[in-house]
Amino acid sequence: WGYFLSATFKEYALITDMFSLSGRVPLIKGKSAREALEEKGMWEHYKASYPYNPMAKFSQSYAVGYESMTNDADLSYYGVISIGTPPQSFQVIFDTGSSNLWVPSIYCSSMCFDVVLHTGFTCFTSFQVGGIQVAHQIFGLSTTEAPFMAYMRADGILGLAYPQLSSSNAQPVFDNMVQQGLVQDFFSVYLSGNSHTGSEIIFGGYNPNHYTGSLVWIPLSSETYWQITMDSVTINGQVVACSGGCQAIVDTGTSLIAGPNSHFYVSDFVRALIFKWDLLRTRSFSQAVVNCNSISSMPDVTFNIHGSSFSLPASAYVRQVSAASFLFCCLQSGYYGCSTGFSNGGSSLWILGDVFIRKYYTVFNRGTNSVGLAKAV
Repeated sequence: WGYFLSATFKEYALITDMFSLSGRVPLIKGKSAREALEEKGMWEHYKASYPYNPMAKFSQSYAVGYESMTNDADLSYYGVISIGTPPQSFQVIFDTGSSNLWVPSIYCSSMCFDVVLHTGFTCFTSFQVGGIQVAHQIFGLSTTEAPFMAYMRADGILGLAYPQLSSSNAQPVFDNMVQQGLVQDFFSVYLSGNSHTGSEIIFGGYNPNHYTGSLVWIPLSSETYWQITMDSVTINGQVVACSGGCQAIVDTGTSLIAGPNSHFYVSDFVRALIFKWDLLRTRSFSQAVVNCNSISSMPDVTFNIHGSSFSLPASAYVRQVSAASFLFCCLQSGYYGCSTGFSNGGSSLWILGDVFIRKYYTVFNRGTNSVGLAKAV
């Protein structure tokens, strides 16, 4: 011990002498990183892309899960997950309008779940999506079938809404990811248009290359669905729906934009929207078929939310009816053309589905209970 203490004091004396000989180190004032970015007009973009987190150096590192999605004719988007050991792969719709994970059981002849009431049984096992491994994930094995699901390419649904909507009190996949410390508490969605590739969902991150400008953050009005308060819907500055405000949910699992039946009928809205643009027929479920030659002259529809305006041009809310969907969409009208992306929703809520999300890159933030929107590119 005597030798150790003696050596320690000698080292201390040597270090003290070194500092006394070295003198003072001058500090030079220069531009901050923020000032340099502001001069280049990049500060707002950088701030949105890399939010300031002073605790980042003290916290654990998180993974970011990228999962590409297949665009099925602009009507649905699905990606691949794996369940169990050895892993079995399924194609699922990533649905922010529900909270459970459902895949078909061996007792079904085809797609075996009902989007309103799932009937089946649940299991616990390992789960993987986008390179993220989740332990002890509960999921449902369905034994009943919604008939139309037999014609979809997806096998099941991965719900991304809040736990309050979950059947059987099952912990949703994303909640497990966050609670197990795998990812940060937000995810983002980019949906391509015109059946193009490139759609993706990112768990614990978002991609600035898929949007322009800054994200506009909108607080949730209810932590069940991703529900927000919408101020109004306008065309050419005139309120055409949602006068005085209404509730809406941002839902990746719904193809169209749907309005509530209680105080608004989409058929009336569509007529008001396109009566000068050659409305050919409004079908019983209130989707309208229009003349494709009229799209360029049809107006923007603007959704005013939390003080910001989000406009959809006609090219975004009208789609060409493909030959494959002709029998389903247009046989009643006797016309082969274009259909609008608006429909009755059957509830008290507006649903801002894929027609809206294709135009606006969306970040779903559980940490702040908010939705971030920016114009997609």
